[in-house]
Amino acid sequence: MRVAFSVENSMGLSSRISPHFGRCPFFLVVELDSEGEIVNIETHQNPFYNAHVQGAVPRFVSQLGVDTIVAGGMGPRAVLMFEELGIRPYTTQLETVGEALSALLGGEMEGVQPCDHTCEH
Repeated sequence: MRVAFSVENSMGLSSRISPHFGRCPFFLVVELDSEGEIVNIETHQNPFYNAHVQGAVPRFVSQLGVDTIVAGGMGPRAVLMFEELGIRPYTTQLETVGEALSALLGGEMEGVQPCDHTCEH
């Protein structure tokens, strides 16, 4: 399992989850083995951080080889794009990657609540 997290900084499991997946400076990718143990952590800069290009971020995340994405928020079009790419989207209000990863592995994440156009990230 490979999980991407939209993050505000590059501090491993202590990285703060970004409130919006597409406008985060980094994506932290955590690779897990079949037992749920971490085997690798990678940090990737978001090449679209300062330039919104519709659909570009989901495609970029897909190229990282992930099957799951966790962010503080994302819009309904992004949710649909991730689902079409075979990536399970989740949103969370948890603050760090470590907290969110524990919730995800513990079955405590319920999925995604897409923001509407008035959602403040």
